[in-house]
Amino acid sequence: MTNNSIPQGLIKGTIVERINWTEQLFSLKIKAPIHPFKAGQFTKLAMYTENDEWPRRAYSFINAPDDELLEFLLITVPDGELSPRLNNLQAGDSLYVGEDPAGFMTLDEIPEAAKDLWMLSTGTAIGPFLSMLADPKSLDRFEHIVLVHAVRTKADLVYQDRMTALQEKLGTIFSYIPVVSREIVPDTLSGRIPALLASGTLSKTNGVPLDPIHSFFLICGNPEMVRDCRATLEELGYNKHLRRQAGHFTSENYW
Repeated sequence: MTNNSIPQGLIKGTIVERINWTEQLFSLKIKAPIHPFKAGQFTKLAMYTENDEWPRRAYSFINAPDDELLEFLLITVPDGELSPRLNNLQAGDSLYVGEDPAGFMTLDEIPEAAKDLWMLSTGTAIGPFLSMLADPKSLDRFEHIVLVHAVRTKADLVYQDRMTALQEKLGTIFSYIPVVSREIVPDTLSGRIPALLASGTLSKTNGVPLDPIHSFFLICGNPEMVRDCRATLEELGYNKHLRRQAGHFTSENYW
Protein backbone atom coordinates (compact mmCIF):
# COMPACT_ATOMS: atom_id res chain seq x y z
CA MET A 1 0.00 0.00 0.00
CA THR A 2 1.28 3.47 -0.90
CA ASN A 3 0.15 6.87 0.33
CA ASN A 4 -1.38 7.47 -3.08
CA SER A 5 -3.85 4.65 -2.41
CA ILE A 6 -5.32 6.27 0.72
CA PRO A 7 -8.81 7.57 -0.13
CA GLN A 8 -9.17 11.34 -0.20
CA GLY A 9 -10.32 12.82 3.11
CA LEU A 10 -8.68 10.19 5.32
CA ILE A 11 -5.61 10.86 7.45
CA LYS A 12 -3.46 8.44 9.41
CA GLY A 13 -3.92 8.27 13.17
CA THR A 14 -2.31 6.35 16.01
CA ILE A 15 -4.04 4.60 18.92
CA VAL A 16 -2.73 6.11 22.16
CA GLU A 17 -5.03 4.35 24.63
CA ARG A 18 -7.71 1.68 24.66
CA ILE A 19 -10.42 1.26 27.31
CA ASN A 20 -12.31 -2.04 27.53
CA TRP A 21 -15.81 -1.80 29.00
CA THR A 22 -17.09 -5.26 28.02
CA GLU A 23 -15.96 -7.89 25.50
CA GLN A 24 -17.74 -5.98 22.75
CA LEU A 25 -17.78 -2.42 24.05
CA PHE A 26 -14.61 -0.32 24.06
CA SER A 27 -13.18 3.17 23.64
CA LEU A 28 -10.21 4.32 21.58
CA LYS A 29 -8.14 7.45 22.12
CA ILE A 30 -6.43 8.50 18.90
CA LYS A 31 -3.86 11.08 17.91
CA ALA A 32 -4.62 12.42 14.43
CA PRO A 33 -4.28 15.93 12.94
CA ILE A 34 -7.85 16.40 11.71
CA HIS A 35 -9.65 19.70 11.20
CA PRO A 36 -11.43 21.37 14.17
CA PHE A 37 -14.88 20.10 15.14
CA LYS A 38 -17.84 21.11 17.29
CA ALA A 39 -19.10 19.01 20.20
CA GLY A 40 -21.82 16.71 18.85
CA GLN A 41 -20.21 16.18 15.46
CA PHE A 42 -18.76 12.98 14.02
CA THR A 43 -16.15 11.75 11.60
CA LYS A 44 -15.26 8.45 9.94
CA LEU A 45 -12.87 5.76 11.09
CA ALA A 46 -11.40 3.49 8.43
CA MET A 47 -8.92 0.68 7.95
CA TYR A 48 -7.20 -0.85 4.96
CA THR A 49 -7.92 -4.55 4.34
CA GLU A 50 -5.96 -7.28 2.63
CA ASN A 51 -8.57 -7.18 -0.15
CA ASP A 52 -7.48 -3.64 -1.03
CA GLU A 53 -10.69 -2.22 0.46
CA TRP A 54 -11.34 0.67 2.84
CA PRO A 55 -14.34 -0.07 5.07
CA ARG A 56 -15.30 3.04 7.00
CA ARG A 57 -18.03 4.12 9.39
CA ALA A 58 -19.10 7.32 11.11
CA TYR A 59 -18.44 7.70 14.84
CA SER A 60 -19.11 10.67 17.12
CA PHE A 61 -16.37 12.37 19.09
CA ILE A 62 -16.53 11.84 22.85
CA ASN A 63 -13.77 14.30 23.72
CA ALA A 64 -14.08 18.06 24.00
CA PRO A 65 -13.11 19.93 20.80
CA ASP A 66 -9.95 21.35 22.37
CA ASP A 67 -8.62 18.04 23.70
CA GLU A 68 -5.33 16.81 22.30
CA LEU A 69 -6.61 13.26 21.69
CA LEU A 70 -9.70 12.16 19.80
CA GLU A 71 -11.89 9.67 21.64
CA PHE A 72 -14.56 7.33 20.32
CA LEU A 73 -16.92 4.81 21.94
CA LEU A 74 -17.40 1.70 19.81
CA ILE A 75 -19.21 -1.61 19.88
CA THR A 76 -18.29 -4.68 17.88
CA VAL A 77 -20.83 -5.95 15.38
CA PRO A 78 -19.83 -9.63 14.94
CA ASP A 79 -20.46 -9.73 11.19
CA GLY A 80 -19.43 -6.11 10.62
CA GLU A 81 -16.84 -5.19 8.04
CA LEU A 82 -15.03 -2.65 10.22
CA SER A 83 -15.86 -2.91 13.94
CA PRO A 84 -14.22 -6.35 14.52
CA ARG A 85 -11.04 -4.95 13.00
CA LEU A 86 -11.21 -1.91 15.24
CA ASN A 87 -11.73 -4.18 18.24
CA ASN A 88 -8.39 -5.83 17.51
CA LEU A 89 -6.46 -2.56 17.74
CA GLN A 90 -4.17 -1.79 20.66
CA ALA A 91 -2.09 1.21 21.73
CA GLY A 92 0.53 1.94 19.07
CA ASP A 93 -1.55 0.59 16.18
CA SER A 94 -2.61 2.75 13.25
CA LEU A 95 -5.95 3.45 11.61
CA TYR A 96 -7.37 6.23 9.45
CA VAL A 97 -9.61 9.11 10.48
CA GLY A 98 -11.82 11.37 8.41
CA GLU A 99 -10.13 14.76 8.17
CA ASP A 100 -13.36 16.79 7.94
CA PRO A 101 -15.89 16.43 10.81
CA ALA A 102 -19.60 16.68 9.99
CA GLY A 103 -23.02 16.83 11.62
CA PHE A 104 -25.54 19.45 12.75
CA MET A 105 -26.51 18.09 16.18
CA THR A 106 -24.55 20.81 17.97
CA LEU A 107 -25.35 23.21 20.79
CA ASP A 108 -25.25 26.29 18.58
CA GLU A 109 -28.18 24.93 16.59
CA ILE A 110 -30.49 24.99 19.63
CA PRO A 111 -32.98 27.91 19.80
CA GLU A 112 -32.18 30.64 22.32
CA ALA A 113 -35.51 30.11 24.09
CA ALA A 114 -34.48 26.63 25.21
CA LYS A 115 -33.53 26.52 28.88
CA ASP A 116 -34.03 22.83 29.67
CA LEU A 117 -31.86 20.52 27.56
CA TRP A 118 -32.82 16.84 27.34
CA MET A 119 -30.21 14.45 25.92
CA LEU A 120 -31.85 11.12 25.02
CA SER A 121 -29.49 8.30 24.03
CA THR A 122 -29.13 4.56 23.66
CA GLY A 123 -25.93 2.50 23.76
CA THR A 124 -22.87 4.09 22.16
CA ALA A 125 -25.00 7.05 21.03
CA ILE A 126 -24.21 8.67 24.37
CA GLY A 127 -20.96 9.67 22.64
CA PRO A 128 -21.90 13.10 21.22
CA PHE A 129 -23.49 14.08 24.52
CA LEU A 130 -20.32 13.23 26.41
CA SER A 131 -18.48 15.60 24.07
CA MET A 132 -20.99 18.38 24.75
CA LEU A 133 -20.76 17.80 28.49
CA ALA A 134 -16.96 17.79 28.41
CA ASP A 135 -16.94 21.60 28.36
CA PRO A 136 -19.43 22.86 30.98
CA LYS A 137 -18.81 26.49 29.93
CA SER A 138 -20.70 25.85 26.70
CA LEU A 139 -23.71 24.78 28.77
CA ASP A 140 -24.03 27.98 30.82
CA ARG A 141 -27.14 29.06 28.93
CA PHE A 142 -29.21 26.14 30.24
CA GLU A 143 -31.02 25.97 33.58
CA HIS A 144 -31.37 22.18 33.48
CA ILE A 145 -29.46 19.49 31.58
CA VAL A 146 -30.84 15.95 31.62
CA LEU A 147 -28.83 13.04 30.21
CA VAL A 148 -30.81 9.83 29.66
CA HIS A 149 -28.80 6.74 28.71
CA ALA A 150 -30.65 3.51 27.90
CA VAL A 151 -28.69 0.25 27.68
CA ARG A 152 -29.25 -3.49 28.01
CA THR A 153 -27.09 -4.31 31.03
CA LYS A 154 -25.40 -2.52 33.92
CA ALA A 155 -21.98 -3.15 32.33
CA ASP A 156 -23.05 -1.01 29.37
CA LEU A 157 -23.39 2.08 31.57
CA VAL A 158 -20.03 3.50 30.56
CA TYR A 159 -18.10 6.49 31.90
CA GLN A 160 -19.61 6.43 35.39
CA ASP A 161 -16.65 8.43 36.67
CA ARG A 162 -17.63 11.23 34.29
CA MET A 163 -21.24 11.12 35.50
CA THR A 164 -20.06 11.58 39.08
CA ALA A 165 -17.69 14.40 38.10
CA LEU A 166 -20.44 16.18 36.14
CA GLN A 167 -22.86 15.97 39.05
CA GLU A 168 -20.21 17.44 41.34
CA LYS A 169 -19.26 20.18 38.89
CA LEU A 170 -22.71 21.19 37.64
CA GLY A 171 -24.69 20.46 40.80
CA THR A 172 -28.48 20.46 40.58
CA ILE A 173 -28.37 21.75 37.01
CA PHE A 174 -27.32 18.28 35.79
CA SER A 175 -29.39 15.10 36.01
CA TYR A 176 -28.26 11.66 34.87
CA ILE A 177 -30.95 9.03 34.32
CA PRO A 178 -29.69 5.52 33.48
CA VAL A 179 -32.18 3.06 31.97
CA VAL A 180 -31.42 -0.68 31.92
CA SER A 181 -33.71 -3.04 30.01
CA ARG A 182 -32.42 -6.58 30.65
CA GLU A 183 -31.40 -6.48 34.30
CA ILE A 184 -32.85 -5.18 37.53
CA VAL A 185 -30.36 -2.56 38.68
CA PRO A 186 -30.85 -0.31 41.74
CA ASP A 187 -31.24 3.42 41.06
CA THR A 188 -32.03 2.92 37.38
CA LEU A 189 -35.23 2.98 35.35
CA SER A 190 -36.46 0.10 33.21
CA GLY A 191 -38.15 0.23 29.83
CA ARG A 192 -37.81 2.22 26.63
CA ILE A 193 -37.14 5.93 26.46
CA PRO A 194 -40.22 6.76 24.32
CA ALA A 195 -42.55 5.08 26.83
CA LEU A 196 -40.83 6.71 29.80
CA LEU A 197 -41.15 10.04 28.03
CA ALA A 198 -44.83 9.55 27.21
CA SER A 199 -45.74 8.44 30.73
CA GLY A 200 -44.01 11.39 32.35
CA THR A 201 -41.64 9.09 34.23
CA LEU A 202 -38.50 10.87 33.01
CA SER A 203 -39.84 14.22 34.15
CA LYS A 204 -40.95 12.86 37.53
CA THR A 205 -37.58 11.19 38.11
CA ASN A 206 -35.60 14.42 38.11
CA GLY A 207 -38.29 16.99 38.76
CA VAL A 208 -37.75 18.88 35.50
CA PRO A 209 -41.15 19.49 33.88
CA LEU A 210 -41.64 19.32 30.14
CA ASP A 211 -42.31 22.79 28.84
CA PRO A 212 -43.43 23.74 25.30
CA ILE A 213 -41.31 26.90 25.38
CA HIS A 214 -38.21 26.00 27.35
CA SER A 215 -37.69 22.28 26.68
CA PHE A 216 -35.43 21.09 23.88
CA PHE A 217 -34.62 17.47 23.07
CA LEU A 218 -31.53 16.02 21.42
CA ILE A 219 -32.22 12.42 20.38
CA CYS A 220 -29.43 10.05 19.38
CA GLY A 221 -29.57 6.27 19.16
CA ASN A 222 -30.83 3.32 17.21
CA PRO A 223 -33.30 4.22 14.44
CA GLU A 224 -36.30 2.63 16.17
CA MET A 225 -35.74 4.61 19.36
CA VAL A 226 -35.21 7.83 17.42
CA ARG A 227 -38.38 7.29 15.37
CA ASP A 228 -40.51 6.47 18.41
CA CYS A 229 -39.16 9.40 20.43
CA ARG A 230 -39.96 11.78 17.62
CA ALA A 231 -43.48 10.37 17.33
CA THR A 232 -43.98 10.61 21.09
CA LEU A 233 -42.82 14.21 21.21
CA GLU A 234 -45.10 15.13 18.31
CA GLU A 235 -48.02 13.53 20.15
CA LEU A 236 -47.11 15.67 23.16
CA GLY A 237 -47.26 18.78 21.00
CA TYR A 238 -43.58 19.34 20.19
CA ASN A 239 -42.22 20.06 16.70
CA LYS A 240 -39.07 19.07 14.84
CA HIS A 241 -36.47 21.81 14.88
CA LEU A 242 -35.50 23.24 11.50
CA ARG A 243 -33.03 25.98 10.69
CA ARG A 244 -35.78 27.92 8.95
CA GLN A 245 -38.27 27.33 11.76
CA ALA A 246 -37.41 26.87 15.43
CA GLY A 247 -38.75 23.70 17.02
CA HIS A 248 -38.31 21.50 20.07
CA PHE A 249 -36.22 18.50 19.03
CA THR A 250 -33.54 17.32 16.66
CA SER A 251 -32.26 13.80 16.15
CA GLU A 252 -29.54 11.65 14.70
CA ASN A 253 -29.63 7.93 13.90
CA TYR A 254 -26.57 6.11 15.16
CA TRP A 255 -26.26 3.72 12.25
